[in-house]
Amino acid sequence: MRVNVLYFASFREGARRDRETRELPEGSCVADLWAALQNDFPFFRLFASPPAAAVNREHVARATRLSDGDEVTFLPPIAGG
Repeated sequence: MRVNVLYFASFREGARRDRETRELPEGSCVADLWAALQNDFPFFRLFASPPAAAVNREHVARATRLSDGDEVTFLPPIAGG
């Protein structure tokens, strides 16, 4: 299946792009996508667990199963001051 990944803020910098289409095995979940991103982008390995995510613009759990054509966004951490 294919999912569309959108990158924002530090994740956009780490991935060096603002979006891409990813091929994943059927039955993959949000955490599986995050693991694939960690394999491809060293910056993503700085995070021990997947950050908050949205699928089709709705916040979801890490175990949420993905479907072909889903739009996935990982929400970068925000520092306050």
